[in-house]
Amino acid sequence: MGPAPGLYASDMARTFQTLLAGVKQEIREVSVDDVKRLLDARASVRLLDVREADEYAGGRLPGALHIPRGYLELRIESQVQRDEELVVYCAGGTRSALAAKTLKELGYERVASLAGGYNRWSDAALPVEKPFVLTAEQKERYRRHLSLPEVGEAGQAKLLQARVLLLGAGGLGSPAALYLAAAGVGTLGIVDSDVVDLSNLQRQVIHTRERQGQPKVASARAAIEALNPDVKVVGFEERLTSHNVLTILEGFDLVLDGGDNFPTRYLLNDACVMLGKPNVHGSIFRFEGQVTSFVPGQGPCYRCLYPAPPPPELAPSCAEAGVLGVLPGLIGLLQATEALKLILGQGAPLVGRLLTFDALGTRFQELKLRRDTQCPVCAPGATVELIDYERFCAAPTPA
Repeated sequence: MGPAPGLYASDMARTFQTLLAGVKQEIREVSVDDVKRLLDARASVRLLDVREADEYAGGRLPGALHIPRGYLELRIESQVQRDEELVVYCAGGTRSALAAKTLKELGYERVASLAGGYNRWSDAALPVEKPFVLTAEQKERYRRHLSLPEVGEAGQAKLLQARVLLLGAGGLGSPAALYLAAAGVGTLGIVDSDVVDLSNLQRQVIHTRERQGQPKVASARAAIEALNPDVKVVGFEERLTSHNVLTILEGFDLVLDGGDNFPTRYLLNDACVMLGKPNVHGSIFRFEGQVTSFVPGQGPCYRCLYPAPPPPELAPSCAEAGVLGVLPGLIGLLQATEALKLILGQGAPLVGRLLTFDALGTRFQELKLRRDTQCPVCAPGATVELIDYERFCAAPTPA
Protein backbone atom coordinates (compact mmCIF):
# COMPACT_ATOMS: atom_id res chain seq x y z
CA MET A 1 0.00 0.00 0.00
CA GLY A 2 1.51 3.39 -1.06
CA PRO A 3 2.01 6.50 1.06
CA ALA A 4 -0.86 8.82 1.76
CA PRO A 5 -1.17 11.61 -0.88
CA GLY A 6 -0.59 14.32 1.72
CA LEU A 7 2.61 12.68 2.99
CA TYR A 8 3.91 12.24 -0.58
CA ALA A 9 3.32 15.93 -1.37
CA SER A 10 5.03 16.95 1.87
CA ASP A 11 8.08 14.83 1.05
CA MET A 12 8.23 16.33 -2.46
CA ALA A 13 8.07 19.87 -1.03
CA ARG A 14 10.89 19.11 1.40
CA THR A 15 12.91 17.65 -1.47
CA PHE A 16 12.47 20.80 -3.57
CA GLN A 17 13.26 23.08 -0.65
CA THR A 18 16.39 21.05 -0.01
CA LEU A 19 17.34 21.39 -3.67
CA LEU A 20 16.71 25.14 -3.67
CA ALA A 21 18.67 25.62 -0.45
CA GLY A 22 21.59 23.76 -1.99
CA VAL A 23 21.41 25.88 -5.13
CA LYS A 24 21.43 29.11 -3.14
CA GLN A 25 24.58 27.99 -1.36
CA GLU A 26 26.29 27.62 -4.76
CA ILE A 27 25.27 30.97 -6.24
CA ARG A 28 25.56 34.62 -5.29
CA GLU A 29 22.43 36.59 -4.34
CA VAL A 30 22.14 40.37 -4.39
CA SER A 31 19.52 42.62 -2.84
CA VAL A 32 17.32 45.18 -4.57
CA ASP A 33 19.42 47.89 -2.88
CA ASP A 34 22.59 46.39 -4.39
CA VAL A 35 21.08 46.44 -7.87
CA LYS A 36 19.73 49.97 -7.42
CA ARG A 37 23.23 51.18 -6.51
CA LEU A 38 24.68 49.49 -9.60
CA LEU A 39 22.11 51.13 -11.86
CA ASP A 40 22.56 54.56 -10.26
CA ALA A 41 26.33 54.26 -10.76
CA ARG A 42 25.77 53.23 -14.40
CA ALA A 43 27.85 50.13 -13.74
CA SER A 44 28.46 47.69 -16.55
CA VAL A 45 25.87 45.12 -15.51
CA ARG A 46 23.28 43.26 -17.56
CA LEU A 47 19.86 42.56 -16.04
CA LEU A 48 18.31 39.32 -17.24
CA ASP A 49 14.56 38.71 -16.83
CA VAL A 50 13.72 34.96 -16.94
CA ARG A 51 9.96 35.27 -16.32
CA GLU A 52 7.32 34.23 -18.82
CA ALA A 53 6.14 36.61 -21.52
CA ASP A 54 2.90 37.59 -19.77
CA GLU A 55 4.79 38.48 -16.58
CA TYR A 56 7.39 40.47 -18.52
CA ALA A 57 4.65 42.41 -20.33
CA GLY A 58 3.45 43.79 -17.00
CA GLY A 59 6.77 45.54 -16.31
CA ARG A 60 10.52 44.99 -16.09
CA LEU A 61 13.58 46.38 -14.38
CA PRO A 62 15.08 49.24 -16.45
CA GLY A 63 16.79 47.98 -19.59
CA ALA A 64 16.44 44.28 -18.74
CA LEU A 65 16.99 41.61 -21.38
CA HIS A 66 14.16 39.08 -21.54
CA ILE A 67 14.87 35.37 -22.04
CA PRO A 68 12.16 33.10 -20.56
CA ARG A 69 13.62 30.40 -18.30
CA GLY A 70 12.55 27.66 -20.71
CA TYR A 71 14.70 29.17 -23.50
CA LEU A 72 17.68 30.20 -21.38
CA GLU A 73 20.16 27.52 -22.45
CA LEU A 74 19.10 27.86 -26.08
CA ARG A 75 19.43 31.65 -26.38
CA ILE A 76 21.85 32.96 -23.78
CA GLU A 77 25.09 32.37 -25.69
CA SER A 78 23.93 34.40 -28.69
CA GLN A 79 22.89 37.39 -26.58
CA VAL A 80 25.23 37.61 -23.59
CA GLN A 81 29.03 37.32 -23.41
CA ARG A 82 30.50 35.06 -20.73
CA ASP A 83 32.58 37.85 -19.21
CA GLU A 84 29.59 40.17 -18.67
CA GLU A 85 28.30 40.80 -15.16
CA LEU A 86 24.76 39.44 -14.93
CA VAL A 87 21.95 39.87 -12.44
CA VAL A 88 19.14 37.40 -13.08
CA TYR A 89 15.66 37.92 -11.72
CA CYS A 90 12.23 36.29 -11.82
CA ALA A 91 9.08 37.04 -9.84
CA GLY A 92 10.27 35.94 -6.40
CA GLY A 93 13.84 34.67 -6.70
CA THR A 94 13.35 30.93 -7.19
CA ARG A 95 13.59 30.57 -10.97
CA SER A 96 16.39 33.10 -11.08
CA ALA A 97 18.41 31.11 -8.53
CA LEU A 98 18.07 27.97 -10.64
CA ALA A 99 18.89 29.99 -13.76
CA ALA A 100 22.01 31.44 -12.10
CA LYS A 101 23.24 27.92 -11.28
CA THR A 102 22.68 26.86 -14.89
CA LEU A 103 24.57 29.90 -16.15
CA LYS A 104 27.51 29.11 -13.87
CA GLU A 105 27.58 25.60 -15.33
CA LEU A 106 27.66 27.18 -18.81
CA GLY A 107 30.72 29.22 -17.88
CA TYR A 108 29.15 32.51 -16.76
CA GLU A 109 31.16 33.28 -13.61
CA ARG A 110 29.96 36.84 -12.92
CA VAL A 111 26.32 36.00 -12.30
CA ALA A 112 24.00 36.67 -9.37
CA SER A 113 20.32 36.18 -8.57
CA LEU A 114 18.12 39.03 -7.33
CA ALA A 115 16.77 38.05 -3.91
CA GLY A 116 13.02 38.56 -3.82
CA GLY A 117 12.91 39.15 -7.57
CA TYR A 118 10.68 41.59 -9.40
CA ASN A 119 8.04 41.50 -6.65
CA ARG A 120 10.43 42.84 -4.02
CA TRP A 121 11.78 45.45 -6.45
CA SER A 122 8.25 46.63 -7.26
CA ASP A 123 7.15 46.59 -3.60
CA ALA A 124 10.08 48.90 -2.83
CA ALA A 125 8.65 51.38 -5.38
CA LEU A 126 11.87 51.24 -7.41
CA PRO A 127 11.83 52.25 -11.12
CA VAL A 128 10.21 49.86 -13.58
CA GLU A 129 9.63 50.07 -17.32
CA LYS A 130 6.68 49.01 -19.44
CA PRO A 131 8.33 46.99 -22.22
CA PHE A 132 7.22 47.06 -25.83
CA VAL A 133 5.49 43.72 -26.33
CA LEU A 134 4.53 42.27 -29.71
CA THR A 135 0.91 41.37 -30.39
CA ALA A 136 -0.03 37.85 -31.47
CA GLU A 137 -0.44 39.08 -35.06
CA GLN A 138 2.97 40.74 -35.00
CA LYS A 139 4.58 37.57 -33.68
CA GLU A 140 3.15 35.70 -36.64
CA ARG A 141 4.02 38.40 -39.19
CA TYR A 142 7.64 38.69 -38.04
CA ARG A 143 8.11 35.02 -37.15
CA ARG A 144 11.15 34.64 -39.42
CA HIS A 145 12.80 37.59 -37.64
CA LEU A 146 11.96 36.20 -34.21
CA SER A 147 13.76 32.98 -35.11
CA LEU A 148 17.02 34.92 -35.59
CA PRO A 149 18.93 35.29 -32.29
CA GLU A 150 20.36 38.56 -33.63
CA VAL A 151 16.83 39.96 -33.91
CA GLY A 152 14.36 38.11 -31.68
CA GLU A 153 11.47 39.89 -29.96
CA ALA A 154 13.72 42.57 -28.50
CA GLY A 155 15.17 43.41 -31.92
CA GLN A 156 11.78 43.42 -33.58
CA ALA A 157 10.55 45.80 -30.90
CA LYS A 158 13.49 48.08 -31.78
CA LEU A 159 12.45 48.00 -35.44
CA LEU A 160 8.83 48.76 -34.65
CA GLN A 161 9.88 51.75 -32.56
CA ALA A 162 12.47 53.02 -35.07
CA ARG A 163 11.99 56.13 -37.19
CA VAL A 164 13.79 56.23 -40.56
CA LEU A 165 13.72 59.15 -42.98
CA LEU A 166 14.04 58.46 -46.71
CA LEU A 167 15.23 61.26 -48.93
CA GLY A 168 13.37 60.51 -52.15
CA ALA A 169 10.71 58.01 -53.18
CA GLY A 170 12.47 57.29 -56.47
CA GLY A 171 14.75 54.54 -57.68
CA LEU A 172 16.63 54.06 -54.39
CA GLY A 173 13.87 55.07 -52.01
CA SER A 174 11.30 52.73 -53.58
CA PRO A 175 12.89 49.35 -52.78
CA ALA A 176 14.31 50.64 -49.50
CA ALA A 177 10.88 51.84 -48.33
CA LEU A 178 9.13 48.61 -49.29
CA TYR A 179 11.60 46.36 -47.51
CA LEU A 180 11.93 48.57 -44.43
CA ALA A 181 8.14 48.53 -44.20
CA ALA A 182 8.03 44.77 -44.66
CA ALA A 183 10.67 44.38 -41.92
CA GLY A 184 8.45 46.37 -39.54
CA VAL A 185 10.27 49.68 -39.20
CA GLY A 186 7.54 51.53 -37.36
CA THR A 187 7.81 55.04 -38.84
CA LEU A 188 9.02 55.95 -42.32
CA GLY A 189 9.43 59.57 -43.29
CA ILE A 190 9.50 60.33 -47.03
CA VAL A 191 10.78 63.58 -48.52
CA ASP A 192 9.85 64.10 -52.18
CA SER A 193 8.29 67.02 -54.04
CA ASP A 194 7.82 65.16 -57.35
CA VAL A 195 4.81 63.39 -58.91
CA VAL A 196 4.65 59.93 -60.45
CA ASP A 197 5.54 59.88 -64.13
CA LEU A 198 5.32 56.99 -66.59
CA SER A 199 9.10 57.09 -67.10
CA ASN A 200 9.58 56.42 -63.35
CA LEU A 201 8.01 52.97 -63.50
CA GLN A 202 11.02 51.32 -65.15
CA ARG A 203 12.78 51.36 -61.74
CA GLN A 204 10.64 53.07 -59.07
CA VAL A 205 8.78 49.94 -58.02
CA ILE A 206 6.75 51.49 -55.21
CA HIS A 207 4.59 53.36 -57.76
CA THR A 208 2.01 52.06 -60.25
CA ARG A 209 0.57 53.13 -63.57
CA GLU A 210 -2.75 53.92 -61.91
CA ARG A 211 -1.04 56.46 -59.67
CA GLN A 212 0.48 58.55 -62.45
CA GLY A 213 0.21 62.25 -61.65
CA GLN A 214 -0.11 61.66 -57.90
CA PRO A 215 2.52 63.06 -55.54
CA LYS A 216 5.17 60.41 -54.98
CA VAL A 217 4.72 60.76 -51.23
CA ALA A 218 1.03 59.86 -51.52
CA SER A 219 1.76 56.99 -53.90
CA ALA A 220 4.44 55.58 -51.59
CA ARG A 221 2.13 55.91 -48.59
CA ALA A 222 -0.58 53.89 -50.35
CA ALA A 223 1.87 51.08 -51.18
CA ILE A 224 3.36 50.96 -47.69
CA GLU A 225 0.03 50.99 -45.88
CA ALA A 226 -1.24 48.18 -48.10
CA LEU A 227 1.88 46.16 -47.33
CA ASN A 228 2.08 46.64 -43.56
CA PRO A 229 -0.45 48.47 -41.37
CA ASP A 230 2.11 48.55 -38.53
CA VAL A 231 4.02 51.28 -40.38
CA LYS A 232 3.26 54.97 -40.03
CA VAL A 233 4.22 57.14 -43.03
CA VAL A 234 5.16 60.76 -42.44
CA GLY A 235 5.21 62.64 -45.74
CA PHE A 236 7.05 65.81 -46.71
CA GLU A 237 5.94 67.02 -50.14
CA GLU A 238 8.72 69.58 -50.44
CA ARG A 239 12.31 69.99 -51.50
CA LEU A 240 14.98 69.77 -48.84
CA THR A 241 16.45 73.22 -48.15
CA SER A 242 18.63 74.84 -45.53
CA HIS A 243 15.45 76.33 -44.03
CA ASN A 244 13.53 73.07 -43.50
CA VAL A 245 16.21 70.34 -43.20
CA LEU A 246 16.64 70.47 -39.42
CA THR A 247 12.89 70.50 -38.83
CA ILE A 248 12.39 67.54 -41.16
CA LEU A 249 15.22 65.47 -39.66
CA GLU A 250 14.05 66.14 -36.12
CA GLY A 251 12.55 63.03 -34.55
CA PHE A 252 14.12 60.52 -36.94
CA ASP A 253 16.81 58.07 -35.87
CA LEU A 254 18.66 57.81 -39.16
CA VAL A 255 18.45 58.87 -42.80
CA LEU A 256 18.63 57.03 -46.14
CA ASP A 257 20.01 59.32 -48.80
CA GLY A 258 18.36 58.47 -52.10
CA GLY A 259 18.84 61.92 -53.59
CA ASP A 260 19.79 62.36 -57.22
CA ASN A 261 21.73 65.64 -57.06
CA PHE A 262 24.84 66.96 -55.36
CA PRO A 263 23.34 70.06 -53.67
CA THR A 264 20.89 67.93 -51.70
CA ARG A 265 23.53 65.35 -50.77
CA TYR A 266 25.86 68.00 -49.36
CA LEU A 267 23.07 69.71 -47.45
CA LEU A 268 21.81 66.42 -45.99
CA ASN A 269 25.32 65.42 -44.99
CA ASP A 270 25.93 68.70 -43.17
CA ALA A 271 22.62 68.49 -41.29
CA CYS A 272 23.26 64.86 -40.27
CA VAL A 273 26.70 65.78 -38.93
CA MET A 274 25.20 68.72 -37.03
CA LEU A 275 22.48 66.53 -35.48
CA GLY A 276 24.64 63.42 -35.02
CA LYS A 277 22.36 61.23 -37.16
CA PRO A 278 23.60 58.28 -39.24
CA ASN A 279 23.27 58.81 -42.99
CA VAL A 280 23.14 55.76 -45.27
CA HIS A 281 24.24 57.03 -48.66
CA GLY A 282 23.49 55.41 -52.01
CA SER A 283 23.98 56.60 -55.56
CA ILE A 284 23.68 55.14 -59.07
CA PHE A 285 24.93 55.99 -62.54
CA ARG A 286 24.13 54.00 -65.69
CA PHE A 287 25.35 50.49 -64.70
CA GLU A 288 27.24 51.38 -61.52
CA GLY A 289 26.20 52.03 -57.94
CA GLN A 290 27.72 52.63 -54.55
CA VAL A 291 26.66 52.60 -50.92
CA THR A 292 28.24 53.55 -47.60
CA SER A 293 27.18 54.58 -44.10
CA PHE A 294 28.22 57.89 -42.59
CA VAL A 295 27.95 57.74 -38.80
CA PRO A 296 29.04 60.97 -37.08
CA GLY A 297 31.94 60.42 -34.72
CA GLN A 298 32.67 56.92 -36.06
CA GLY A 299 33.99 57.58 -39.55
CA PRO A 300 34.16 60.00 -42.46
CA CYS A 301 31.29 62.09 -43.80
CA TYR A 302 30.20 62.75 -47.38
CA ARG A 303 32.42 65.82 -47.59
CA CYS A 304 35.43 63.68 -46.63
CA LEU A 305 34.64 61.44 -49.60
CA TYR A 306 33.79 64.25 -52.02
CA PRO A 307 35.33 67.55 -50.83
CA ALA A 308 33.98 69.27 -53.96
CA PRO A 309 31.35 68.21 -56.49
CA PRO A 310 32.38 67.25 -60.01
CA PRO A 311 31.61 69.70 -62.83
CA PRO A 312 27.96 69.42 -63.94
CA GLU A 313 28.98 68.12 -67.36
CA LEU A 314 30.65 65.13 -65.62
CA ALA A 315 27.67 64.39 -63.37
CA PRO A 316 24.57 64.09 -65.55
CA SER A 317 21.30 62.98 -63.99
CA CYS A 318 19.66 59.61 -64.61
CA ALA A 319 17.30 61.34 -67.06
CA GLU A 320 20.29 62.46 -69.07
CA ALA A 321 22.60 59.44 -68.75
CA GLY A 322 20.09 56.62 -68.20
CA VAL A 323 20.19 53.84 -65.62
CA LEU A 324 19.65 50.08 -65.73
CA GLY A 325 16.26 49.52 -64.10
CA VAL A 326 17.35 46.84 -61.62
CA LEU A 327 20.42 48.73 -60.39
CA PRO A 328 18.63 51.06 -57.94
CA GLY A 329 16.86 47.98 -56.58
CA LEU A 330 20.19 46.42 -55.64
CA ILE A 331 21.65 49.60 -54.15
CA GLY A 332 18.42 50.58 -52.37
CA LEU A 333 18.22 47.17 -50.72
CA LEU A 334 21.82 47.45 -49.57
CA GLN A 335 20.87 50.79 -48.00
CA ALA A 336 17.88 49.15 -46.30
CA THR A 337 20.16 46.38 -45.01
CA GLU A 338 22.52 48.97 -43.55
CA ALA A 339 19.60 50.73 -41.86
CA LEU A 340 18.37 47.51 -40.24
CA LYS A 341 21.87 46.68 -38.97
CA LEU A 342 22.24 50.15 -37.46
CA ILE A 343 18.85 49.94 -35.75
CA LEU A 344 19.52 46.46 -34.37
CA GLY A 345 23.14 47.17 -33.46
CA GLN A 346 24.21 44.02 -35.29
CA GLY A 347 26.92 43.20 -37.79
CA ALA A 348 29.52 45.51 -39.31
CA PRO A 349 27.97 48.55 -41.04
CA LEU A 350 29.74 50.16 -43.99
CA VAL A 351 31.33 52.85 -41.82
CA GLY A 352 34.64 53.86 -43.38
CA ARG A 353 33.97 51.53 -46.31
CA LEU A 354 32.54 52.29 -49.74
CA LEU A 355 30.92 49.36 -51.51
CA THR A 356 30.71 49.73 -55.29
CA PHE A 357 28.84 47.53 -57.76
CA ASP A 358 29.39 47.11 -61.48
CA ALA A 359 26.25 45.57 -62.97
CA LEU A 360 27.78 44.80 -66.38
CA GLY A 361 30.67 42.89 -64.81
CA THR A 362 28.62 41.66 -61.81
CA ARG A 363 31.45 42.75 -59.54
CA PHE A 364 31.47 44.24 -56.06
CA GLN A 365 34.48 46.18 -54.83
CA GLU A 366 35.18 47.65 -51.40
CA LEU A 367 37.22 50.79 -50.87
CA LYS A 368 38.49 52.01 -47.51
CA LEU A 369 37.45 55.56 -46.59
CA ARG A 370 39.37 57.74 -44.17
CA ARG A 371 38.20 60.75 -42.23
CA ASP A 372 39.61 64.02 -43.52
CA THR A 373 41.28 65.77 -40.60
CA GLN A 374 40.75 69.07 -42.43
CA CYS A 375 37.10 68.45 -43.36
CA PRO A 376 35.18 71.73 -43.05
CA VAL A 377 32.16 69.86 -41.67
CA CYS A 378 33.23 66.92 -39.47
CA ALA A 379 36.80 67.77 -38.44
CA PRO A 380 37.28 68.46 -34.72
CA GLY A 381 36.28 72.03 -33.98
CA ALA A 382 34.58 72.53 -37.36
CA THR A 383 31.56 74.84 -37.39
CA VAL A 384 28.70 73.58 -39.54
CA GLU A 385 26.76 76.23 -41.41
CA LEU A 386 23.79 75.04 -43.41
CA ILE A 387 23.61 76.52 -46.89
CA ASP A 388 21.83 75.70 -50.13
CA TYR A 389 24.48 74.35 -52.45
CA GLU A 390 23.01 75.17 -55.86
CA ARG A 391 25.66 77.82 -56.54
CA PHE A 392 28.41 75.64 -55.07
CA CYS A 393 27.49 72.80 -57.40
CA ALA A 394 26.39 74.80 -60.45
CA ALA A 395 28.37 75.34 -63.61
CA PRO A 396 30.09 78.73 -63.80
CA THR A 397 28.12 81.39 -65.58
CA PRO A 398 29.72 82.41 -68.90
CA ALA A 399 31.24 85.85 -68.92
